Amino acid sequence: MSVAQRRLRYAHDVGIDADASLLRMSAMSHESELQTVEPAFYAHYRSLRVRRHAHGILEIVMSGEGTNRSALATADANMHRELADIWRDVDRDPETRVVVIRGEGKGFSAGGDLGLVEEMANDFDVRTRVWREARDLVYNVINCSKPIVSAMHGPAVGAGLVAGLLADISIATKSARIIDGHTRLGVAAGDHAAIVWPLLCGMAKAKYYLMLCEPVSGEEAERIGLVSLAVDDNDLLPKTFEVARKLAQGSQTAIRWTKYALNNWLRSAGPTFDTSLALEFMGFAGPDVREGVASLRERRAPDFPGKEPF
Repeated sequence: MSVAQRRLRYAHDVGIDADASLLRMSAMSHESELQTVEPAFYAHYRSLRVRRHAHGILEIVMSGEGTNRSALATADANMHRELADIWRDVDRDPETRVVVIRGEGKGFSAGGDLGLVEEMANDFDVRTRVWREARDLVYNVINCSKPIVSAMHGPAVGAGLVAGLLADISIATKSARIIDGHTRLGVAAGDHAAIVWPLLCGMAKAKYYLMLCEPVSGEEAERIGLVSLAVDDNDLLPKTFEVARKLAQGSQTAIRWTKYALNNWLRSAGPTFDTSLALEFMGFAGPDVREGVASLRERRAPDFPGKEPF
């Protein structure tokens, strides 16, 4: 199927007229031309833009509050909280059959806000609050009964990557750069890493990428099983909504029960996840994270103190 044909199908999938302007639009800047509904059910979200499409498809865009749409949305305190909470609302939403989550501008998601990291390092209450949100984000995505499709392009890092890789179907551009940056920051790879990477791509690859903080291209991520599909840049959104439409028009009991059963593999890894998250947040109280933040701010290689934890 050609790019033009995919865009025609995309127009049909999201319930809009496919005219010449649609055929000319860029798949990565499509939002300005789509006529969709912004549901009041999600009006209180500020860092996430939520829009309802035809066929019961709900689109969540990680845009950041007041963020320039051409820039990467950083997971600041508000976005982190909203990413943790929204899946409960999605689960209760009677009009939604399937969710598409994506970024905008230069990439899917940026890493965590360094200011928030410093608050966590210095304030016990902030650290425990963000720990609770990080826990809820993982378990809420896993336990959301609606199927989730992620569309990843450019950098995919931080809290956004949690939803990106825990999605039931993950689609990335071949040029996407998936990075788990925890060890570069000076903390253990918590969040989603220990619960899902070994299951998706095997322990050997998981250890290599998580311990060395090496980027994975979308093309390589598909090859090792880290994502479901890798596509050309212009095909990302058309393919994502094609998949979402098929899920929305399928048997909802069959699809949701299949998701529930398969996600028991993730639930069985809950103790592993809980341990990794506890170790990550213990690290936020230690010296390495301070050096990690300083090195990122100063754009230099980190020089960690070298203390042995065991």
